[in-house]
Amino acid sequence: MIAIQGALWAVLSWPCLLSTSFLLECTDQDQVIHPYCLSISQEKLLDRAIQHAELIYRVSEESCSMFEEIFVPYQLQLQRNQAAYACLTKAIPIPNSIGEVQQMSDKWLLHSVLMLVQSWIEPLVYLQTTLDRYDGTPEMLLNKTKWVSDKLISLEHGVIVLIKKMLNEGLLTTSYSEQGLFQYDMQTDMVESVMRDYILISCFKKDSHKIATFLKLLKCRQTDNYNCA
Repeated sequence: MIAIQGALWAVLSWPCLLSTSFLLECTDQDQVIHPYCLSISQEKLLDRAIQHAELIYRVSEESCSMFEEIFVPYQLQLQRNQAAYACLTKAIPIPNSIGEVQQMSDKWLLHSVLMLVQSWIEPLVYLQTTLDRYDGTPEMLLNKTKWVSDKLISLEHGVIVLIKKMLNEGLLTTSYSEQGLFQYDMQTDMVESVMRDYILISCFKKDSHKIATFLKLLKCRQTDNYNCA
């Protein structure tokens, strides 16, 4: 009953969440920045990016719980917890410890956010495809996955503008190749497919929380650099 009530709350609150959300579609297909976004103050743009990232994390958390409840038997949950599964973004050179993250420059915080966001765009498109293969996938889960995928692209645009405004520069050249970071096989059996998608959606939940945390740390540095824990 609690799960049903939570799902009902999510459905009823979505229009409100979407209406209070904001537009971060700051670039067109050619990555040309719209003048409107450049006119937004750096402070407001960062606040909007944080709100956007937090909302993405919240919906990804709901999606992960829903996927687990519907498709993942308890034995598979234990298998995932006991095994050392690596997330696809493990190859990205981003520190994980709190101490290392706090030592990152503003420049690397922003570019780390961008790398994480961009690395998840293709996997989330794939996830929408593979969810359609399962019998009984709720429309709500499909909608949440599609919504997060669209908003991640929107967040990418906002971060690109932040990099230009805060750092007065273009994109940083990274040392890793995005191509080949994510590979999948649609021919795997159902159990393997469920397990793979479970790990995928769990890793995205973890990384979306990291994205929001990095942006909030960046915001803290703009206001109170000596008390940012």
